[in-house]
Amino acid sequence: MNLIGLTSDRVMARMRQDGRDNSIPSLGRSIMIGSFGFCLASLCVFATVAFAEKWMYRSLGLSGAYVVWTVLFIFLGGALLSPLVIGPGRLWRFQLVFGMAFFLYAIGWVGSYFTLRGVAAEWAGSLVGSIMMALVITLAFGVIKTFFAQAAALFIANSGGYFLGALLYYSIRGKTGMLMWGVLYGLCLGSGLGLSIFLAQTPLREQLNNLKPGGNSGKL
Repeated sequence: MNLIGLTSDRVMARMRQDGRDNSIPSLGRSIMIGSFGFCLASLCVFATVAFAEKWMYRSLGLSGAYVVWTVLFIFLGGALLSPLVIGPGRLWRFQLVFGMAFFLYAIGWVGSYFTLRGVAAEWAGSLVGSIMMALVITLAFGVIKTFFAQAAALFIANSGGYFLGALLYYSIRGKTGMLMWGVLYGLCLGSGLGLSIFLAQTPLREQLNNLKPGGNSGKL
């Protein structure tokens, strides 16, 4: 995972070479970017379900449709959430990390869903998927000690978005209900992702704060 270059020492090295000021998102901004960025990605994916689900199942089959939805989540989500990451070269690096995280999340969710079925399968999928996502993020950023906290945060956010969104969908039904499910799912899981990426960069922010005037190490 260190090859991707998102650990604090690798980011600090790139920032020294780059020489430009880099945005350091606050907790509030991280949650906002995560919520609205992933909400947009989720809305796009859920829109294909609302308007083209039958066509996708007929043309691509069940597995093909799920692959397309996963790929859309990966590329849209990775691009829209990349501003959460500090330092130059963040887009492709975070795209790789998010791609691995969401791919394993999707495998955990779908595997649980088709193994257990019913509500128990949905809860199991949310748990397994959240664990997989937290594992990839904490390894990529070199903060494996925060794994349990991040897995818990992502599980709460993911479950809240999925189950509250499902409740809203079954109350409204139709295309509007599906779109509203996508909005709520995106807002909730996105807030969890924003918090997760913020926590994952705590060591980097501490190093950067020490390099500010009045810090322990002088300027960057």
